[in-house]
Amino acid sequence: MRTNDASPNEEHHPAPIRAQRVEARLARIDWPTVTLALAIYGAFALVTWFARALPWWAILPVGAIIVCLQSSLQHEAVHGYPTPWRWVNTAIALPSLWLWLPYGINRRIHLQHHIDQNLTDPRLDPESNYLTANAWAEMSPLHRVVRRAMTSLLGRVVIGPFYFAVQALGDLALAVQRRDNDTLKHWAIHGVVVTALLWWVIAVCGISFGAYLLFFVWPGTGLALIRSFAEHRSAPDVAARTATIEAGLFWSFLFLNNNLHALHHAEPTAPWHCRPAAYRQQRAAVLGRSRYHLVAGYASLFRNHLFDAKEPLLHPSETRSRPVPAGAQSPTGSLATA
Repeated sequence: MRTNDASPNEEHHPAPIRAQRVEARLARIDWPTVTLALAIYGAFALVTWFARALPWWAILPVGAIIVCLQSSLQHEAVHGYPTPWRWVNTAIALPSLWLWLPYGINRRIHLQHHIDQNLTDPRLDPESNYLTANAWAEMSPLHRVVRRAMTSLLGRVVIGPFYFAVQALGDLALAVQRRDNDTLKHWAIHGVVVTALLWWVIAVCGISFGAYLLFFVWPGTGLALIRSFAEHRSAPDVAARTATIEAGLFWSFLFLNNNLHALHHAEPTAPWHCRPAAYRQQRAAVLGRSRYHLVAGYASLFRNHLFDAKEPLLHPSETRSRPVPAGAQSPTGSLATA
């Protein structure tokens, strides 16, 4: 398994041994991911620099793609890329172009999500789309309307960016109240980085904060939320909880082949550019393990779930153990099969 931890007390080893270790680590740098990172930040710098000369209809799709791609880059950094040094990967992924989530908290949440036996359980999986009955009961009527709307793909894409940003700020307020220094540390670093980012966007490039939210943050986050809409479902068999979405070139690159999600959970430290070849070789085995949890492309998701829920709001274990609260069930009344 890939590790990012430096060897302790390297100064006690002879210089040739230290040089060999440095050389070995340099050889483990994933250059396709380094190139990708340079391209993402270079494209961001160019688009923001020339934004005042570009029409809005050109900025919006390009800005959305750049922000979404950078969120995919962050995902690769969480799993140890592009270098064997965690601090370098953190520095590469740190400028969260979508503003609302500190990278350090993103990393902590996602690694917790990768404890596969807890997948989809809203009490244990921080990326679960399900709710517990208690969480539903404690929600205000407006909050319930929002959560019901977000069970559809359209609701998730349009409302989700605002919802998760507000949720993140609520978690920050709770961390302040609880004096959670670890969480506050990540927010403090995030605050410094976002201040520098917005200085570039607003002071240097002359883009208003509202325009940056409208043309970059909101659509970019919305694109990223398409990926996570169908990655998982509840199932007794742990391997069957993770989907494979066989997508075309555009969506696959946008999500850095993380649409091959069952393979990613089976091999979380494999680099993004190796997944397609690995999937072609292992397709039958991957689909067999996941009980053929297969989605035939993102177009099918739009056709089937643009306005309709794919899953119920409550985790199925909640509905088996207690009565379903009014309004908490999706229109389908049961888990949709991908």
